Amino acid sequence: MTDMYKIRTKNKNLFLRVSKGHFATTHSHTNYFIDVTTQKTRLSEAKAVAKELVAAYHINTIVDTILCVDGTEVIGSCIADELTKEDFVNMNAHQTIYVISPEFTSAGQLIFRDNLTPMISNKHVLVLAASVTTGATAKAAIDAVNYYGGRVVGVSSIFATVEECDDYPVTSIFDPNDLGGYESYDSHECPLCKEGKKIEALVNSFGYSKL
Repeated sequence: MTDMYKIRTKNKNLFLRVSKGHFATTHSHTNYFIDVTTQKTRLSEAKAVAKELVAAYHINTIVDTILCVDGTEVIGSCIADELTKEDFVNMNAHQTIYVISPEFTSAGQLIFRDNLTPMISNKHVLVLAASVTTGATAKAAIDAVNYYGGRVVGVSSIFATVEECDDYPVTSIFDPNDLGGYESYDSHECPLCKEGKKIEALVNSFGYSKL
């Protein structure tokens, strides 16, 4: 998109790339498209995101497994690396961490094959998402962890509109305060649609498709 711009931080590798308009996601309509493609695929940016997010897990948070949704496996690996460093004051120091992704059914439910369930059952699981807006994907991940006998210790994301999801704390780097006038609407109650403004693109965790 030609009107993309960056919301920058003091760290040159830590920023949010956004575009303002009218976009449709799987669960809602929004007036911003938030592009986290490079944070999920470029190592320098993934490391910057990881270092920012792990600050919430100093000292007393146990993380055995990082459950990655929205294609955040590179960031998840960087978080695991940070948490297990010798100089990081955390209960995971010197310990290994599993970094896994779920499988999705046609109905959108998360499942784990038998070879992965031991990495969830009786484990402290951190849910990692690219963004948490409606919370639908994060809630599905939480439900899956609980179903397979794991213990959710929190939800982390690059961008989030909420501080809690199903009573679990959500840690994010960016929130709506960083975006001027950010809004997310139920698709049936979208005021942009009622005003006759056409949807510019369909967006999801993989990116966008112009209409």
